[in-house]
Amino acid sequence: MLPAVGLGTAPLGGLYAAVSLTDAAAAVAEAVEVGYRYFDTAPLYGYGAAERALGRGLQDCDARVAVSTKVGRLVDEDAPRPEGDMFAGDSGAMTWDFSADGVRRSLDASLQRLGRSYVDIVFIHDPDAHARQALEEAYPALERLRDEGLIGAIGVGMNESGLLTRFVTDTDIDTVLIAGRYTLLDQSADQALFSAAMARGVHVIAAGVYNSGILAAVETNPHFDYAVAPAEIVDRARRLQAVCNSFGVPLAAAAVQFVVRHPGVGTVLLGARSGAEAAENWSHAYTVVPDDLWAALDGIINEADDVD
Repeated sequence: MLPAVGLGTAPLGGLYAAVSLTDAAAAVAEAVEVGYRYFDTAPLYGYGAAERALGRGLQDCDARVAVSTKVGRLVDEDAPRPEGDMFAGDSGAMTWDFSADGVRRSLDASLQRLGRSYVDIVFIHDPDAHARQALEEAYPALERLRDEGLIGAIGVGMNESGLLTRFVTDTDIDTVLIAGRYTLLDQSADQALFSAAMARGVHVIAAGVYNSGILAAVETNPHFDYAVAPAEIVDRARRLQAVCNSFGVPLAAAAVQFVVRHPGVGTVLLGARSGAEAAENWSHAYTVVPDDLWAALDGIINEADDVD
């Protein structure tokens, strides 16, 4: 059973702004001290940088922690960085690969960067345009790796719920990670996903609960879905914040608690780029929110039906 709260490491890989390996590793170590016992990463996050930071940050950790990473992209850490990439840095690029060989190569490289011989979960990462290969090659390859004892569980992680539901109903995956699609601003995660997962005992992890930052810092980090937020999204976030302020509840805390209170969500994954952010997120995960706040927010939340 995964903890109810986990740390996402995309920011530690330099999402939007650079973070040094030393600082990122320190943030991981500080997160352990705060109480985090589950850490999620991926080769994509800084093209290996987040995995290296996580490995270094956990190397002196005595606590039992769960670690997940992902497959579906092969990373070349020395290749020129694509122009306009959302991760800071001069080098690092990726190619899609959901083949059995690609899965094995990706996991081997991740284990090396993490300094581990085993990870608790491996997610098939963003197979949107590669559904057939992911189902026919990547998933069976992960089953074999699970049988070999290199991984503990198999999952699929993406920001679209339709294909996730198909994996839940058509395979024996253990967990799904839905990113940015069950939030105060976007509830496009199909109820069919939650219903199917609950019926089949598949653990649901909700990530991206701040929608790339805007629900954590609407004025200073107005990103939505990995891009600068459009004006109408900024306006809705500000209106959400105004209502939250009237109840004395931080918008970020409401954003986390909105997800936590869903009966189909087993774990909420919160990204942070520093130990201080990790600690703040941890407090949001355990903030008591008055029931009246949800009624006051309903009208704005329901506008999310217009978000595609």
